[in-house]
Amino acid sequence: MAAAVLCAGIVLATLVSAGAAALAHPYIVVDAKTGRVLFANEPFKKWYPASLTKLMTAYLVFEDMKSGRLDPRAAITFSAAAANEPASKMYFAPGTRVTVDNALKMMLVHSANDAAHAVADAAIGGRDAFIARMNAKAAELGMVDTHFVNANGMTSMANPQTGQYTTARDMAVLALAMSRDFPEYQYYFTIPGIAADSGKYRNTNLLVGNFDGATGMKTGFVCASGYNQVSSAKRGGREVIAVAFGANSVPARADKAAELLQAGLTSNDRSGPELSSYLPPPAPDRPVADITNEVCSAQAVEDRGDIRDEDGNYIFKSPYLKPLPKEYATIDAFRLPNDTETVAGALDNLTYVPLPYARPEQ
Repeated sequence: MAAAVLCAGIVLATLVSAGAAALAHPYIVVDAKTGRVLFANEPFKKWYPASLTKLMTAYLVFEDMKSGRLDPRAAITFSAAAANEPASKMYFAPGTRVTVDNALKMMLVHSANDAAHAVADAAIGGRDAFIARMNAKAAELGMVDTHFVNANGMTSMANPQTGQYTTARDMAVLALAMSRDFPEYQYYFTIPGIAADSGKYRNTNLLVGNFDGATGMKTGFVCASGYNQVSSAKRGGREVIAVAFGANSVPARADKAAELLQAGLTSNDRSGPELSSYLPPPAPDRPVADITNEVCSAQAVEDRGDIRDEDGNYIFKSPYLKPLPKEYATIDAFRLPNDTETVAGALDNLTYVPLPYARPEQ
């Protein structure tokens, strides 16, 4: 059955307008209602997840909010280590406080590494306990070839986080679990953009509002992984999840995700194997792929050519994507006032209190 799915992947490559070369790296498309694999190519190849790691971070936060262990209005504080994380980030100073709700918006819409770090720091037992729980949850969900070492997947844009790896198949398992277990929190993935103290940020998932039926989920990038994306969509009574690794640019990633979702939504053959039983064959420990030269070398940049038009807009090749509008809706995701600001604000308010005056005798 696995061989049949791999063959279907070859058929898919002939269907999509982006062409077979654009789909050469690992991908998998799953029917979200049945959990059956529709298409796949190298789904068991180890890969650096980069910011796709934040999906597991969000899963644990959702779990705690749903159980009542965590109030979305609770405050978490950015430590110096969190503030020192590489971009993408919120650029908040150490000591900045945000609500859990806003931290989720920051890390799922803007892919803020500092926010994800702060979430792990604030967890019961601290950051180390949170990371241990990430790996325990991965095992529980059936992610057989995934390991986490931090909450955001980063050391820098140029360097992957050593020891952190996953597969396209495992990321599909996580995305499917996210959709199944937390439908009440899916809106976090559909937010077009956020307005924060440090700026206005469009969702890094460019399919949101730009692909018919798109419902999330998350992007990721380091040079070694290329541009990764986990995507989901609903249309015509069908629901699909697509995972694609290794695109060579932001628009190429969006094109690839759109093509995979479209193929999954319109496929008539939905008899593939169940994802839970779709497992890698026994093999010696496999190295984690590194495509840095393909994505970040000077030659790669030259070969890529222009990815934006003369007006600065991304150039999409997929017919299933529209040009991105300049303006987009935002949801507020501002930090909380710190103690000094709170006191100062209180003192300011005192200036508007009327001075006491003598009361006439009764």
